[in-house]
Amino acid sequence: MAQRVVSLGFPSFRKPDALPVLPPAQPDNATSDDFDADLSEGFLETLRAHKVSRRRFLGYCATLTAVLALPAALAPRVAEALAATNKPRVVWLEFQDCTGCTESFLRSSDPDVGQLILDLISLDYQETLMAAAGTQAEAAKATALAEPGYLLVVEGSIPNNVGACTIGGQSATDILTAAASGAAAVLAVGTCATFGGIPAARPNPTSAVSVSDIVAGKPLVNVSGCPPVPDNIAATIVHFLSFGSLPAADGLGRPLFAYGNRIHDACERRGHYDAGEFAVTFGDEGHANGWCLYRLGCKGPDTYNSCPTTRWNSGTSWPVAAGHGCIGCSEPDFWDTMTPFYATLPDVHDFGVEATSTEIGLAVVAGTAALFAAHGVGKAVQAHVAGRAARKPPAGDEHAPPGHGDAPAGGSGDQTDGEAAP
Repeated sequence: MAQRVVSLGFPSFRKPDALPVLPPAQPDNATSDDFDADLSEGFLETLRAHKVSRRRFLGYCATLTAVLALPAALAPRVAEALAATNKPRVVWLEFQDCTGCTESFLRSSDPDVGQLILDLISLDYQETLMAAAGTQAEAAKATALAEPGYLLVVEGSIPNNVGACTIGGQSATDILTAAASGAAAVLAVGTCATFGGIPAARPNPTSAVSVSDIVAGKPLVNVSGCPPVPDNIAATIVHFLSFGSLPAADGLGRPLFAYGNRIHDACERRGHYDAGEFAVTFGDEGHANGWCLYRLGCKGPDTYNSCPTTRWNSGTSWPVAAGHGCIGCSEPDFWDTMTPFYATLPDVHDFGVEATSTEIGLAVVAGTAALFAAHGVGKAVQAHVAGRAARKPPAGDEHAPPGHGDAPAGGSGDQTDGEAAP
C-alpha cells in the first residue's frame, strides 16, 4: 500500500534512504522495558529499512497508549495494529484552512516513527504532501474514493457560499458530502473543521460552517485546536486503527483523552494563580519569573485541551511555557468570544471556588492577614502554656499551692493565678 502512496508523487522523505539515520538505541530484536508485541519479520525489515529499532517503535506505541489515557496493558495491541499489513485507507481533504494542522501533524513527538506510520497507513490522498496537481490530483481523489471504508480526515471549514472554495468545478459542500458517504469514520482536524474557526468569525463572508454541520450519520470526532497538538491527531488515528472505532468524546465531540481537562488545571503556572501572583505586563518581573498570565489575557481557565501535558516539538514547550497566554483556540467561536486576546476574561464559569484573579488576590491578602493574626494568637497561647508549665511543681511535690498547675480532681477546667478551687 505504501507503493500506491509513493506513486501519487509524495515527497522523498517517504523513501527509506531519505529518512534521518538514527543511532541504534537498541538491537532490532530488543524488547521494550514494559511490554512485548507480536511483530512480523516483514514489519521488522521495514523498521530496519527506516533505521528505527524495535525498542524505539515499541516505546512510541507506549507513548501513544499513554496519550490516549489507555491502560498500559493495551500497548501491545496498539503496536500490533500499527504493524498489521492490512491498513485502513486514509483520505485527507483540505478546504478553508492554512495547512497548519497538516504541518502540526508532521511534527508529532517522534517524527521518524510518525513518518513511518504515514507509510504504513495507506494515505491515498493528501493535497499538501502529494506532488500531483490539477487533473492528476482529481484522478487520484476519484480513485481513492471509489472503494468505501476509508478514514476521512477533513481540515478547514466548509463554505456554504456558492463560489467560495470551488475545486474542480465542485463546491466544498458537494466534495465533502460525496467523500463522507463512503467513509468508515470522519476526523475533523483543527478548529476550522471542528467549529468553523477563523473563516466563520464575524462577519463570516463565506458562510463557513463546521464539518459536523454538513456530515450526518457517520462516526465523527473533532480534534480541535489552531493547530491541534500533533500527538492528539496521531493518537486519534491510532485509536481507530487499534480498535476499529473512534475514542470516547465530550459534549463537543472532542476526544476525552485530549480534551477532558482544563488547561488551567494542568498549567505549570497554576500555583502562581492560587498564590495571587500575576504578570501585569509582558517583560515585568512577574512575567520573567513565570507567574500566572491570567491578567495578560490567558484563556486557560475557560479552555479544554492537553497542551500543558503533551506539548509540541517532542514535548519541548507550549505557548504558556514560552511566556504567551492561551488564546482558547480549541473552543467554539474562539475568535469572537476570546478576543481581545490580551484582555482578562470577565467571568470564568464552572470554576469551583475560584472566580477572578482580583478576588483570588484579595483572598490571598485576607488569608495572609488571617494567618498573621492566627500566628499572633498562637504565640499568646504558647506563652500562657509555657507560663503554666513553669509554675507547675516537680513530679511528686504534694504541696503545690491551689490554683497552680492542672485542674484539681473534680475540677472542670484550668484556673488562673488567684482563682480558688471550686
